[in-house]
Amino acid sequence: FADGTNLMEAVHGRYSRVAFLEGIGSLRGQHNAQNALAAIAACLKVGLELGEIQSGLESFPGLAHRMEQVGRKGHVLFINDSKATNADAAAPALSSFPRIYWIAGGLPKEGGIEPLRGLFPRIAKAYLIGEAAPAFSATLGEAVPYEISGTLAAAVEHAASDAARDDDNGEVVVLLSPACASFDQFKNFEVRGETFRQAASTIDGVKLIGGTR
Repeated sequence: FADGTNLMEAVHGRYSRVAFLEGIGSLRGQHNAQNALAAIAACLKVGLELGEIQSGLESFPGLAHRMEQVGRKGHVLFINDSKATNADAAAPALSSFPRIYWIAGGLPKEGGIEPLRGLFPRIAKAYLIGEAAPAFSATLGEAVPYEISGTLAAAVEHAASDAARDDDNGEVVVLLSPACASFDQFKNFEVRGETFRQAASTIDGVKLIGGTR
């Protein structure tokens, strides 16, 4: 089971730590902790040592377009979660970071972003793109500051600028987690994610993070 970033094992009523996720950027969030626990169970079953398992976790690069770290500029981290094509898929990323500049929108799915309302306090500002922008803005209402950016390139530029000025709250995240399909503006979610990466790379001072492409 997961106890924060510590992954624990219970044997005959005694608890011991088998691995930890602290500092592993590719495995943030409770959903990734659960994924890691499943992987650890399989590794232990085939006889791997705990040190080998920990090394494997620390070297895991993450998956492209799934909470993928693509770049950093100072305290601002850029996260590509383009695979999040509905609200349920966007929830893990939104729950994994305390202060988010959220890029959302595209071709809307039934239910919109209403299921995410409980996570709105984590969103410093939203940048809305695509066909869903009017509906998403209505849902956000006065609960979350937002702008209708229109295009992904504009959303990244504006979110990065706002996040750079937010230097009193530790790490902040520019997060593409659209909660929508991509087909109104892009061929698929992969192209949308690569467009986000490219837009982030054009921002002065951003250092790209590789390993998942």
